[in-house]
Amino acid sequence: MTAPINPPPLEHGDRIALVAPSDPIDDERLEIARDRLRDVFDLEPVVFDTAKRDSEWLEANPEVRAEDLMKAFEDDSIQGVMAVTGGDDQLRILPYLDPDRITETPKRFFGYSDNDNFRLLLWNHGIVSYGAVCMPTLAVDRQIHPYTERYLRRAFFEERVGEIQPAKEWSDGWYDFDTREPRKWHENDGWDWRGDRGVSGRLWGGCFSILNWQLQTDRYLPASGALDGAVLALETSEDIPYAQDVGYLLRSLGERGWLQRFSGVMVGRPRTFAPHVDREIGFEEYRKRLHDEIAKQLDRYNPNATAVFNVDFGHTDPLVPIPIGSEVRLVPRGERIVFE
Repeated sequence: MTAPINPPPLEHGDRIALVAPSDPIDDERLEIARDRLRDVFDLEPVVFDTAKRDSEWLEANPEVRAEDLMKAFEDDSIQGVMAVTGGDDQLRILPYLDPDRITETPKRFFGYSDNDNFRLLLWNHGIVSYGAVCMPTLAVDRQIHPYTERYLRRAFFEERVGEIQPAKEWSDGWYDFDTREPRKWHENDGWDWRGDRGVSGRLWGGCFSILNWQLQTDRYLPASGALDGAVLALETSEDIPYAQDVGYLLRSLGERGWLQRFSGVMVGRPRTFAPHVDREIGFEEYRKRLHDEIAKQLDRYNPNATAVFNVDFGHTDPLVPIPIGSEVRLVPRGERIVFE
């Protein structure tokens, strides 16, 4: 396999396209994100057409969402592309994408959650992408969390994300834009390692729901051999899936012959609260259930794989905008994670 392509970093003053290949966000949150791109990162946001549309229109026009995304990559005045938020319908734009129009001039794409559909397509074409969006990454809280800001600066402006450290605190509280009250933050007890063998490989994966849909669709997956020695990234969304369903996904990967191919697994710290979820879930209990279900399937299909849990990426705060498609090194004995 050829080495992955890491698109060139942005420079201060560069223009970054804001697009909605999934859902839109309201004007207030979009304006907060735009202001922070300008004031904190010295970037010039350019709002593309889809980011100005409502959700009903976007759902009815997947081909237009795809076209807007491709135009952002083709526009020579644009140096980076960021999704305004996630959603649950991006899978439907993939048939309308022309990979040649995206890979001709690779640019850094920022997105996660539903945007992992597009990021996995980029992976198939050897292009690295980064896990951040306007909402919530840039819009929540009275200011961007310093941990998120530090690693987002690396994703914007440096050649690589490099070595990361655990955040000192975390929150899965829901930020109230009406009251602007600070969220409750908890002390972080760090990463949890399984195995003591150092491994490295190209990072593949993302949000549980998206991996599930991709496997069910079976149209946009890489050749299985492309995953030999790769590292699997896995995180759960604000839908808070049952831990056993996450285990079932890994079991299916095992029966497909894929779970055995990964040299390591990197699991994101789970979210355990969202207003639309009608069951109460304790963080420690849910985290343990996820750990046990994932470890159970690794013991069954890939006992030699190194795994690290509770990593700061995905639907958690603060976060590292992990570069899907890049090389990552997991070093249990030094408790290190390094994006090469």
